[in-house]
Amino acid sequence: MTRLSFRNAVVTGACGGLGQALVRELLEQGACVALVGLRRPALEALASLAPGRCAVYTPEVSDAEAMQAMAADWLGRFGPPDLVMANAGVAGGFDTAQASDLATMRRMLEINLLGAATTFQPFLDPMRASGQRGALVGVASVAGWRGMPGNGAYCASKAGLIAYLQSLRAELRPTALSVHTVSPGYLRTALTAGNRFAMPGLLEPDEAARRLLAGVARGTEHIVLPRRIGWLSRALSLLPARLHDRILLSQPRKPRAGEPGSTDIPGLRK
Repeated sequence: MTRLSFRNAVVTGACGGLGQALVRELLEQGACVALVGLRRPALEALASLAPGRCAVYTPEVSDAEAMQAMAADWLGRFGPPDLVMANAGVAGGFDTAQASDLATMRRMLEINLLGAATTFQPFLDPMRASGQRGALVGVASVAGWRGMPGNGAYCASKAGLIAYLQSLRAELRPTALSVHTVSPGYLRTALTAGNRFAMPGLLEPDEAARRLLAGVARGTEHIVLPRRIGWLSRALSLLPARLHDRILLSQPRKPRAGEPGSTDIPGLRK
C-alpha cells in the first residue's frame, strides 16, 4: 500500500498535549494545518511556527453550525484536506448515584462522541469530490474497550466513538477515504495529570504523535499507543469478570468534576 503524505490537515483539540504535538509534527512535515481548539493564545502560538500555513479556529466542537462555518472558511482558503483528526476530548470521573454527574456524562458524550461527527461531517463531501486519498482519524481510548469503575461516562463516550468509527469505516470502503481508530493508553497530558492510580506504559505526547501519524500514513486502521498497553488490556480481559472487576476496584478512581486533580470540562453546567 502506498504511504499517505499529508499536505492539508485539520486537527481539533489542538490546544492539548497530544493535539499540540500532532500540529507540530504536521507543520514540520510541511503541511498546512487548521488549528481548532478553545484557547486562542495557545493556538496562535502554534500558528506562529508556520505563518501562512495555519488558520486558528475556536468553535465549540459539538456545535454543528460553528464547525460547518470553520470548515467552510478552511475549504475556501486551502481546499479539501487529506487528513481530518477528531482529537478533541475531555475526561473525568463519574458516579451514577450523584445527580449532578449526569451533566458530566452529557457533556462528555457531546464532546468526545458527537464532536467527532461534527468534525468529519462538513469535510466528507468535499474530500470525496476531490477524488484524492484522505484519512479521517478519531482519537478514542483503550478505556473504550471495557468499562472501568468510576469512569463510566468517559468509557461510554470512547466505546461509542469506536463503534461510530467502525460504522463510518464500512460506509467509506468504496471511496478513497480511510477511517482510523486511535486507542491511546496513558499519555502525559493534562487529562492524566490528576490520576491517582498506576499508569503503565505512560507515553510522552511527542512520541505518541509521531507513532500515530506514521500509523495513519501506513494505512493502519486500528492504532494502539503504546502497543503494550493494548496487550495488557487484552490480557486482563481474559480474566473472569469478577476477578477483573476486583482488580480495577482496588485502584483509586479518577477525580470527578470539582474534586482535587480533576480536569476542566468546557461548557459543563452542574
